[in-house]
Amino acid sequence: MSQPALASIHSASAAASTIAAPKTSSPGAKSSSKMHRRSRSGCFTCRLRRKKCDEGKPACKACKHLGLQCEYKRPMWWSNNEQRRNQKERIKTIIKRTKLTEKTAQVNAGMDDAPDLSYSLPTSDTYSDSMDRTRSVSVDSQFSLEYDFNHGPGLDSFGNFAAPINPAQFGGYPAYSPYEVDIKTERQTFVNEIPTRRDSSISTFSTFQPPPTLASFPAEAWAQDGYFDSRRTSMSTAEEGLDFNFFDFAHGQTGNQQHAEIHVDECDRKLLDHFIANVLRLIFPILEVNQHGSARSEVILPALESNKCYLHCCLSISALHLKATQGLSGEQIDSDIMKHRYATITELCDALNRDTDHLQILEATLGMIFFQCSVGRSDDCLPDIPWHQHFQAATSLVHKLDLPRTLTASANSGHFQPPFNMTLASWIDILGATMVCRAPQFADTYRELHLAGKLSGLSELMGCDDRVMYLISEIACLDSLKQQGTIDDLTLCSHIHGLAEQIALLEAASSCESAVAYPYSHTGALRPKQLAKNMTAVFRLAARIYLCSLVPGFDAHSASIVDLVDKLADTLQFIPHGPDGFDRSLVWPLLIAGAVATPASLFRRVFAERSVALGEHAEFGSFGRMARLLQEVWRLADNNTNSAADKAAGRPGVHWRDVMQEKGWDFLLI
Repeated sequence: MSQPALASIHSASAAASTIAAPKTSSPGAKSSSKMHRRSRSGCFTCRLRRKKCDEGKPACKACKHLGLQCEYKRPMWWSNNEQRRNQKERIKTIIKRTKLTEKTAQVNAGMDDAPDLSYSLPTSDTYSDSMDRTRSVSVDSQFSLEYDFNHGPGLDSFGNFAAPINPAQFGGYPAYSPYEVDIKTERQTFVNEIPTRRDSSISTFSTFQPPPTLASFPAEAWAQDGYFDSRRTSMSTAEEGLDFNFFDFAHGQTGNQQHAEIHVDECDRKLLDHFIANVLRLIFPILEVNQHGSARSEVILPALESNKCYLHCCLSISALHLKATQGLSGEQIDSDIMKHRYATITELCDALNRDTDHLQILEATLGMIFFQCSVGRSDDCLPDIPWHQHFQAATSLVHKLDLPRTLTASANSGHFQPPFNMTLASWIDILGATMVCRAPQFADTYRELHLAGKLSGLSELMGCDDRVMYLISEIACLDSLKQQGTIDDLTLCSHIHGLAEQIALLEAASSCESAVAYPYSHTGALRPKQLAKNMTAVFRLAARIYLCSLVPGFDAHSASIVDLVDKLADTLQFIPHGPDGFDRSLVWPLLIAGAVATPASLFRRVFAERSVALGEHAEFGSFGRMARLLQEVWRLADNNTNSAADKAAGRPGVHWRDVMQEKGWDFLLI
């Protein structure tokens, strides 16, 4: 036996003994572990596939054989787990196509040549298509240097496929190999001609159709297992493509690349950089999932570039976030917050006095209201105008721009494209109305859309189905009437019963469509539509709890309410948690359910666990304010000794709005 063979046997036996025996500190064990140290100089493609690389240059043997892009320089996708998973799926597909085209090439032996197809040269950003394996390797290919042009591919090169295959078994499938075209879309964002972010996506258009019967062929197990099943599943249940033209943005469609020229004073450069790097991603997380990059390139950056009032608003928000996250204190940071806050108010007042630029004023006003929900601590005591006073100005601007009619007309037209600012104003209007116990300003518009079965873009923007939001608007109207005392108990219960039936119809419709499920695909990618269904289920349960709380003599300890709260807590497991999760988009339903959660309820335990997973982010923005409010409500409710007397008098314990009023908190918890 040769020396290398003896060395291999010795290495294998040493490895087996190392695994079987307990760990020791003997010199022999250390030398054995050193002998089996992995090489770090293989190509990144083989390292991703967990295959041994022969480290050939310019491309290793495995990558050349399978038609893969061999990369020794660290690629962009290596540092991102999701991109690595996507790259692995693309490699699987290329390997399967390579094996399939090898088989098809043998079937086509003796037939007329397939029509030529042209392919671009493989680069670091694209991957060579395996279709070139069905004919002579291209002279332009980087793999052509080792190709023998004097001899065609022999049958022995196909391994187990040396025996002829009857083409009749493919039925009506074409004799030519299937092909796929990968189209890569890139989005580059520039701020003052400095690249700040680069996003890319690849869409594949395929003519592949799996034959009814196909003999197995040798390939890596992870590349072959369940291929045809997953292919059929992906074709039938795949998410629809991203619609970047869904909203009618105030600045129009800016295209795939956005060059923003944002002019700020040198002293404010740090605030602008901090806003773009750390705050911008917190503002529209659901929109970012549904329309990757739209929040940045279609909403924020164009407004920063052209709207001075909006710019001051964002700089103030950035300073507030910087103060909270980095624990800054002192006159300088407070001065930055107040300086830009005052500049925003001044610009707004001047524009209102001029009665011009209504769209820009509305944009900045909504930003002042909504951006506050993403930053700041609950105990920040800097002076500010309450959000609902800002929203009164926003309501006037919405009417001046006639956005409700525009929204209704767009919903009734064949080309549905809701105005973005109207959709954002609707979200603030509906949930904000529950904060101050008033009817939503545009309740009639929501009612009209609901009766007509039309959408307004709320699901695309915030994740909750539009129909559920319309019902929350109706419940808020009923809550306002009850608070004003303009409705008797009998009429109130009648309306409650009618709205409960509407919620039940939505629950039945959603159960027929699909139940809640984990929102990640088998490749680890987030499925936006499934995430929206899960979030809608949470909002729908919260809406039912909110409706039940209007019933005279409401008791949070009743079995039905406890069951509803526990169901909502169970549904939360289907919502990604943590700093990159979506708990901060569920502030309102968490508040409604948490306000009636009993000490022994599942909700309190789940809420505590998710707050811990959120880390320091649980202390900031609306989530931090909501958590502080719930702690105060629970403290008062758990120590309430007059619950029987309260119920007899029609006062069902501690209400979260009463606590806010007592503490002087003007929170917008959305």
